[in-house]
Amino acid sequence: MKPPETRTVWLQSAAPSKPPLGQPCNGCGLCCLSVPCPLGMVVSRRRTGACAALRWDAAAARYRCALVSDPADATGWRSPWLLRAVSALARRQIAAGSGCDAEIEAIHPDAS
Repeated sequence: MKPPETRTVWLQSAAPSKPPLGQPCNGCGLCCLSVPCPLGMVVSRRRTGACAALRWDAAAARYRCALVSDPADATGWRSPWLLRAVSALARRQIAAGSGCDAEIEAIHPDAS
């Protein structure tokens, strides 16, 4: 049996803890910090690592997908119909409203 992959991601200290699988997303950011969704791969131009469209919202103390919340900022595009389409596609890609589907275990570096 192959051991689980270990990857280090850096989170904002105020980021919420990852919710259990199936529970509503709380903006912890672990999924998007570890690997971008397919649309995020296009925007980030990479298949691993943090998604370039992930934004920290300090006021809400959570991460947000700019492809959903501000696709113009994430893509540089200005066409309203294209931005609506990108936002809708991003919501589908990240399964917005379906609950956490990230099979990632977060371990605090100080944990023994």
